[in-house]
Amino acid sequence: MAELEKSRDLISVLWSGADILRSKMDANEYKDYLLGIVFYKYLSDSFLIKAYDLIYDEKPQNLKAALEAYQEALADESAEELKDQIREECHYVIEPDLTYICFADAARNNAFSRERLQKAFNNIEQSDPLFADRFTDIDLYSNRLGTGDQKQSDTISSLIREIDRADLLNADSDVLGNAYEYLIGQFASETGKKAGEFYTPQAVSKILTRIAIAGQEEKRGAVGV
Repeated sequence: MAELEKSRDLISVLWSGADILRSKMDANEYKDYLLGIVFYKYLSDSFLIKAYDLIYDEKPQNLKAALEAYQEALADESAEELKDQIREECHYVIEPDLTYICFADAARNNAFSRERLQKAFNNIEQSDPLFADRFTDIDLYSNRLGTGDQKQSDTISSLIREIDRADLLNADSDVLGNAYEYLIGQFASETGKKAGEFYTPQAVSKILTRIAIAGQEEKRGAVGV
């Protein structure tokens, strides 16, 4: 039940975010902004949680505490060692001023910079082949976001603030995946397309995976499918 409630909370936040973009572009376009930005928030929040865990061997009470601990650790002589540990486990490293919590604070204080967010996206994509081209569908300078730099920046800033309401600190990957799947299905219906044109439903994916590994269950990586 708790997992279901968290999924609903995230869906609610993303759906409110969709309202910011709905009048500017069709669902097939704004889903990329929503899912891309929430993915970055997930990566950023997970990164801070992992950093705090490596420093104190426990989970932080909130993201602000995790960020402060990370900033302090970077001033220590063992900073590079900490970064290497995080990189080994997460496959990426995020500098303090490029964390989602910093972008959200900047958005609330009218100091948000699209250039900084673009740099953050680029850093993730270049950190590991696993993340290559993950954010290429998000055009932070698109005219569809508004007329002129200020309106475009304001649109992204509003989206950043809205998505910041999602509590990903206490959400697991299933919650995030369930919300993604639900929203992609909803976006498909808004564009008059079938959800299958956007993604393969989880149930179908599991069936196909079972067929693919039939007779090979003892091989590494097949357990738990």
